[in-house]
Amino acid sequence: MIGLTLKQLRYFEALARHQHFGRAAEACAISQPALSLQIKELEGMFHAPLVERGARQVRLTPIGERLLEKSRQILLAVEELDDLVRASQGPLAGRLRLGIIPTVAPYFLPTIIAALSHRLPELDLELREAVTRSLISDLQEGNLDVAVVALPVSEPSLTEFSLFEEDFVLVRPAADTGKPVPNATTLQAMRLLLLEEGHCFRDQALSFCQFGESQPRQLMEGSSLSTLVQMVGAGMGVTLIPEMAVGFETRSAQVSVDRFPHPRPSRTIGMIWRRSNPLSDQLMQIGAIIRAVGQRSAESD
Repeated sequence: MIGLTLKQLRYFEALARHQHFGRAAEACAISQPALSLQIKELEGMFHAPLVERGARQVRLTPIGERLLEKSRQILLAVEELDDLVRASQGPLAGRLRLGIIPTVAPYFLPTIIAALSHRLPELDLELREAVTRSLISDLQEGNLDVAVVALPVSEPSLTEFSLFEEDFVLVRPAADTGKPVPNATTLQAMRLLLLEEGHCFRDQALSFCQFGESQPRQLMEGSSLSTLVQMVGAGMGVTLIPEMAVGFETRSAQVSVDRFPHPRPSRTIGMIWRRSNPLSDQLMQIGAIIRAVGQRSAESD
């Protein structure tokens, strides 16, 4: 097919991802008319419409869906060719697209940025905060290079690299200070505050409380750990938060923070990336840098 370009495939993939001409054009740093023209040229090559144009969003036609699948394969292959060149040039430099989950980002991301800026000054970090499911999808589609998540994710196409372990702590209203720390069975009868569905930390907390497939009868949800802690301070229930969040989230809340007896609930924080990524050796080195600062942070707490 004469005339088909990588630029057109990138524009089409952006339109499919954002389902809106304006947002796709903004993501591609071009004008909306220019994007529309490129899509029309693509449709002319295929002699068929690739998208259904609606008032608020666009949808792919069947041939558009097939083109999207092939486009992502091609763009990922080109991305990995670029990475192969970068891998042959020594220490990692240039753009690195890093994803990170919301229950880690506010507390550990500044440490990651400082460590990588010091050790790899030529690295240009592009950051995205999202839940694990979205980060995995972005990795598999080539929109991210690496992500920091809770392990395991158990995806055969991804490499997992453990960084550190951290405990969960119990946050209760200040009036509960000094009371016995409830065990998992006792927590089942309490009003438990958890993150909304989609957060892996929610699933980990439910697992510790041994709810299995059932949901707590007295469950309340929040959109962030900050919201949960403030709800606890208002006397609305109890919650679990990761240890790294304690200093940040509890400094202005009237709450009590307690450690659970052994065996304590915990999680493994790690990095994941595509097994096919030619930068795997460099990503291992980045992982070693982050692991070292994570361990030092844990020892100083």
